[in-house]
Amino acid sequence: MHEVNKKSVYVGISGGVDSSVSAYLLKEAGYEVTGVFIRVWYPDFLECSWQDERRDAMRVCAELGIPFKELDLEETYKRKVADYMISEYKEGRTPNPDVMCNKYVKFGGFLDWAISEGADFVATGHYARILSGDKILEARNTKHEILNKSKLPKFQLLKGLDDNKDQTYFLWTLTSEQLSKVLFPIGHLQKSEVRALAKKAGLLTAEKKDSQGICFLGEVSMKDFLRKYVSTEVGEVLNENGEVIGWHEGALLYTIGERRGFTITKKTPEDKPYFVIAKDIDANTITVSDKREGISPLFNARRILLENMVWSTPPIEGGVYTGRIRYRQELQECTFESSSLVTFNTPQKAVALGQSVVLYDGEVCMGGGIMKELIV
Repeated sequence: MHEVNKKSVYVGISGGVDSSVSAYLLKEAGYEVTGVFIRVWYPDFLECSWQDERRDAMRVCAELGIPFKELDLEETYKRKVADYMISEYKEGRTPNPDVMCNKYVKFGGFLDWAISEGADFVATGHYARILSGDKILEARNTKHEILNKSKLPKFQLLKGLDDNKDQTYFLWTLTSEQLSKVLFPIGHLQKSEVRALAKKAGLLTAEKKDSQGICFLGEVSMKDFLRKYVSTEVGEVLNENGEVIGWHEGALLYTIGERRGFTITKKTPEDKPYFVIAKDIDANTITVSDKREGISPLFNARRILLENMVWSTPPIEGGVYTGRIRYRQELQECTFESSSLVTFNTPQKAVALGQSVVLYDGEVCMGGGIMKELIV
């Protein structure tokens, strides 16, 4: 972390254990800490839980003896996260709301507001790390280029040390300039260590269950969510030969690789489980298969074209790195072919356009982009 010297930091307090321990560690380190609960848009048809999270956030701040503030980013969340998610599904793509939430809410609206309020930094409970200066060289694994130190970013995002919790896949839009104002106090810890620290500090969140699902909204059925905002109709399920073998509830509700939510009416006892390999939004059909290989480009993808890229460390053309196309996927070796084309050494399965490709050089998260199309 940065040198302290009584620096002011606004911590995003969500009411969970990770943000609670982040605030605790920063206070112990000598920072002037303020807890901030970020309030976002919440659909009126869901059971509202943000008041409970706000209460827990206030109680944590009281336990730590730090000021508590509340920031209303409802409009930003609705426009940049929820509306974006809905529009992407309408186009037949599979968006990643957590990436947009981090970009526009936590490290957009929150960061900008905190700095305008006089904070030196913002902090969150993400499992990620930040390095600066020459230490970045030690974290990289590049063997095919000679690095010019003068071109190194001043601040660089690194994977969290807990491989099972590393969240850099959702943080790839952060620039070096933004990272200079961000702290990730628990990125060097294992989840078990975070829990132990919370218990040691007597925090009420020590045993609280981790939140799951969509950023801020939690465990929400995506199909139920979309039905409230998008008209859907029953459509045909096709096999890889184009034959009708069942029905579904609306093509835009499904993502590539999905195994549930559709009905197969023509099957034999020998059939294996079916999964979605393609969808046609205009025709309102989905295509399924029970085979694993060679049935769809989306299950045999090597060359992926990206858009909306952000590189805190720009990859070089022809550079060999590692990357992933989904959260917690094992890192795959790949080559950055050109300004927006990535080629993986091994075929990628269940590629969902609209999701992210994130590149790494050793421990360093270089940045990434949104999957636009496949190059066959």
